[in-house]
Amino acid sequence: MLLLGTCCIPLPSHAEIEVNGVHAALACADCHVLGEADGALSASAGGAPGCSKCHAGMEQIFAHSMAQRGAEKAFCARSYAQADPEFFSTNCMGCHVDNCLNCHGEDGHAIKRPNTEDCLQCHNGYFVGWDYMGRAPRDDHARYQRGPLANGEHYLKMRPDVHAEAGMTCGACHSMQSLSRGEMASKTCTDCHTPDLEVIEHSVSAHLERMTCTACHAGWSAQEYGTFYIHTKNSSNAEIFTVQQPSENYRKSAYLKRHDSPILGVNAAGKVSPIRPQFIAYYSAMQDNKPVGEENRLLAAEWKAYTPHTIQRGGPMCDACHADARRFVLQDDERRIYRPDLDGLQLRGFWNQTGQTVRNGRFYSPAEFEQLQHKGPDFTRRYIQKWQQFLHPDAALSQPLSAQ
Repeated sequence: MLLLGTCCIPLPSHAEIEVNGVHAALACADCHVLGEADGALSASAGGAPGCSKCHAGMEQIFAHSMAQRGAEKAFCARSYAQADPEFFSTNCMGCHVDNCLNCHGEDGHAIKRPNTEDCLQCHNGYFVGWDYMGRAPRDDHARYQRGPLANGEHYLKMRPDVHAEAGMTCGACHSMQSLSRGEMASKTCTDCHTPDLEVIEHSVSAHLERMTCTACHAGWSAQEYGTFYIHTKNSSNAEIFTVQQPSENYRKSAYLKRHDSPILGVNAAGKVSPIRPQFIAYYSAMQDNKPVGEENRLLAAEWKAYTPHTIQRGGPMCDACHADARRFVLQDDERRIYRPDLDGLQLRGFWNQTGQTVRNGRFYSPAEFEQLQHKGPDFTRRYIQKWQQFLHPDAALSQPLSAQ
């Protein structure tokens, strides 16, 4: 006889099974139905055939991005797959959900609620998630592979998101219900925060009406400029290229990685939003230690409007947006430091819009940036008030904005 929770059935072959975790008090028959073709309603059979018996609607998670990865497949189809049709199946299959146990523990008899570190098993590296805990991807060269480790990868220590510092988990803003609906989040910033109109930046109506909160409050953004994949065949010298080896016959590296203030564009909702390269994709092939075909072939130069999980109190100074063309991918040629065009990389510059696109929005136009630089009396007044807060914080905060 076997005692499992409140269930007692004659299954001597299951004598070693112990039920614990959040389902410890359930009876066996709550999840296992005698006479079923597979002997059980299993959470690991693909999707959620057993779990959805009680958790109705949660099976819809497997119809959305976490399982289907439609955006990643579409990107590969229009970029790397043009050179290698098997690229996605070879390099991009490491992180996708196909059953409930992927997130809730590998043991179906020890189901647990996932915590933030469980989420970061997949949401790491350049994918949003690591940044929430203050982790940024390090440069590829072996000399930079040092310091703290997570999931076997070294990371650069940055300032965590204020919500992470307060102890909030991913589930605070990303509920199971929202995931089952295919939504990015269950809460927005204003569900918890009401903008204080006494804050100088909040007193500008255009800021609140035309910008996402993250455009100002994202402390930093992980950015990768130039993502190189080298397809190697029978080439012993492949080892010299990079420390990253996403699959047996590929090596991966980046031209440049930055972790500074996010670049700004316009998202699909028409609001100024952080954007970043995802990806400026280059491909090379090498066989028998010799290059094959065109080296560093540019297959895509796409940016994406996104939400950095690096929220901080306060924001940048006015000039960080109103006087910095690079923030809007409008950098002047004479201010360039990096010259990918002189390296044969088919782009005039990483912060030059020519030849690049924003997949789920658009770049800020030159005319819009020119208008942003018009600084009338109202701008000047607020600009002075902002500096007064830095120079004399007690005096500046002792009276309302309208009186300053």
